[in-house]
This record gives sequence, C-alpha cells and structure tokens, in this order.
Amino acid sequence: SRMAGGRSMSPASASLRRGAPRRRRHAVAATARSIALSHLSARSRLARGALILLLCARGVVAGASAEAEEAILFEEGFEHEGWKHRWVHSTWTGGNGPASKFDWGAGEWSANEALQRGLRTTRDMHYHSISAKLPEPVSIRDRELVIQFSVKHEAQEFTFCGGGYIKLLPSEFDQSTFGGDTPYHIMFGPDICGYDVAQIHAIISWRGKHLLHRPEIPLEYDDKDDLTHLYTLVIKPDNTYAVYLDLKEKTAGNMHEHWDFPNRTIDDRSDSKPEDWVDARMVDDPTSRKPEDWDDEQRIPDPEAEQPDEWDEEEDGVWEVPMIDNPGYRGFWFPEQVENPAYNGTWMPRQLENPEYVEEVYPIDDIGAVGFELWTVNKGSVFDNVLICTSFAHARAVGRKLLEVFAKEGEAKKAWQKSTGKFSDRDEELDVEDGDLPRDEL
Repeated sequence: SRMAGGRSMSPASASLRRGAPRRRRHAVAATARSIALSHLSARSRLARGALILLLCARGVVAGASAEAEEAILFEEGFEHEGWKHRWVHSTWTGGNGPASKFDWGAGEWSANEALQRGLRTTRDMHYHSISAKLPEPVSIRDRELVIQFSVKHEAQEFTFCGGGYIKLLPSEFDQSTFGGDTPYHIMFGPDICGYDVAQIHAIISWRGKHLLHRPEIPLEYDDKDDLTHLYTLVIKPDNTYAVYLDLKEKTAGNMHEHWDFPNRTIDDRSDSKPEDWVDARMVDDPTSRKPEDWDDEQRIPDPEAEQPDEWDEEEDGVWEVPMIDNPGYRGFWFPEQVENPAYNGTWMPRQLENPEYVEEVYPIDDIGAVGFELWTVNKGSVFDNVLICTSFAHARAVGRKLLEVFAKEGEAKKAWQKSTGKFSDRDEELDVEDGDLPRDEL
C-alpha cells in the first residue's frame, strides 16, 4: 500500500493507478473543455478559455488531481495506523444504549490480515459512530457517483442484528457529535436483524426528507452470512442507478420510479368526479336467472329425526326438529358478470404541472465527508475498503481484486474454528453436503 493525496490506498487501487500521467492530464483538459463548451453558445468563443480555467479552479470538474487519480474522491483501506489521523470518533448516543469506539482489526479470521484490517465494532448493544472528511468538498454534475465499501458481520452465534451502512455527508458538521440526527446526502448499506429484517438500504435525502428505495432491496439467506461482502451503489447523470452486492446487480432503474421524488403532475383539488360517472367495470347479467333446482339452504331439518316418546311439552317446551348440514347445498347463487356498457373507466382528477417537480434529481452539492453511524446488538463487524469515486469501471476493477481475497475467507474461517476447537463433526458434514463450494465466479 501507499499514500496518495492524504488517503490510504489499497494495493488493488495502487496497481490500477500506475499508467500514463500525461494521458491523464490530457484527459483532464479534454473533460474540462467539453463541459465548458457544452454550456456556451457559438457567440461566446472569446469567453471560453477564461471559463474553462474558472471551472477547474473552483473544482466543478472535481479538480485536476481527482481526475488524474482515476476520479477518486475518497478512498480508505485502513492498511496502516495513519487512518487514526483521518477518522474522528463521535460520542453521540441514541435511545438504545451508550457509545463505544471502533478498533482496528480484521476480525477473528481473515484471508489476508494485513489487507483486511478495518474499523471493527467493539461492544454489544452500543452505538459506534465515526467520520472522515474528503480532501476537499465536491459537487457531482454530469458524472457517475459510486459508493463502495465492504462489511463482515462476524459475530453470529445465533443470529445478527444491526446496521451496516455508510453515509455520504456534507462538509459542515461537528464530527465529535456525528450521529443519527446529523444531515446526510445518502445512506447506503445492509440492515439485518434476525429473520425479520434483511435488506439493503439506499436512502436519499431530498429537501429535508429521507426517501427510501421502493420496493425494499432484499438480502437472500446466503447474503447474511459471516463472511465479507462488497456493497456498491452507482448513480448516473441520466437519473438512473444500480445496486450491486459482490458486483452482482441487485436492482437498477430510474430514480424517479424507485424513490418518492415529487411527481411531474399533481391532482387538481378543484376537480371532482361527475355524479353520472360509471366506474363499475362489470355488472350483473340481466338475462341471468337462478336455476329452479338451485339449493342454497346451508342447514336443513333432519328428515330422520323423530320427537322422543317421553317428550313432555309442558315440561320440555315445544319440540323442534334438529338441523343438519344440507347435502344438496350448492352455495350462494350469484348472477353471471358481464362488461358494463356504460363503464367510463377509472376516474382521475385533472392533472396540473407540479411546481415541486425536478427532472434532474441526480446532482449532489457539497459532498464533504463519509461516516458510519451504527447501532448493533452484536459486536465484531468489520468495515473496510471505502471508495467514493466517479467511475464504476474503476470501482469494479478494485472490487474484483478484493473479491479474489474474500473468496478465501471460508477456508480461513474453517482453519480458525479448528484451531480454537469450534469446528464440530456436524460442521464437517455440512461442508460435505454443500460440496464445500467456493463463491460464485464473477
């Protein structure tokens, strides 16, 4: 590993960065030029050069240094103790318990301890909150935004319960009190609690509201194991998105369709349904008649019952024939349904343009920090490989190298269990039944 721009780089990213700096500088210039020129008319030629310089100086293109480093806005691999100078613990607590601090480690087992050290929760039933600032605040326009990180929920003796999500934060907030009430741009990652809760959160803050992804993004049984998994969220300038788990797509689509952003139109409240509006699609067939032999009596008097000889009406009252289920009962009769010739369709109020509607919901201003704000029943979760960038291709290349390491965790776990006496004969049988298969190949 090595350091770049004040950030700790993983070996996977470091190997990808080696290349041609000159071509990168040319790419920076070309990107700045295309963004500037696209917003200028043909009559603005004299101002183009000055505007390009202004855009680069103000970081609209994320700064020449970010583009030259594969469009990385933030990266943390926690390989060295220098992370302690970049991350700030918070003392914030909610209503479920006290606060604790993360420690630094790879957990009880790992495929490569040096590479898999990360932030590790230390106490059961505690809050763990921590954040780190980006080298400089950025605004995302006309580029992909990628959030990627890994998490291992290691302590699962019976089950696991707790959050595992990362937050994308603005630049101005108190890191020492960062917590559940701190404003954020995006909250992304797994939320697991036993059998009842198992989903990937992708929450977007929009004008003071937290918009949840709909429908929920479910986690399958194997997604909730105690091995390391890689979570990736990609948001694109065309207002589309995709969520990946271990680089396999879990969901994708249009942001307007899966988050409750303001609709393009709204109902005209002054409009009302006409009194003669017919909204019944089907009606009774007027020619339908109940068959004469249709028996709809569910209970009938028992035809074989007889009044007992000793029955005394003065003492016992009037004898009544007991009732039994009718063997000829055919159920309630309903006339057949036919299409209603007067049907007008489903009535909808007149639509008006929504003044709150915004087509471009993708852009995000003032991305200044990342953070983990968690409450977990179980300690021992490890968070690592944080990457915020503007290229899914780069994030995928980094992720593939990480998954090669994660694929060896099963054997590392088994070796740890055997060395500690926690690997039973039943575990061996389960391995044989499952075929001891490795993770799916990419």
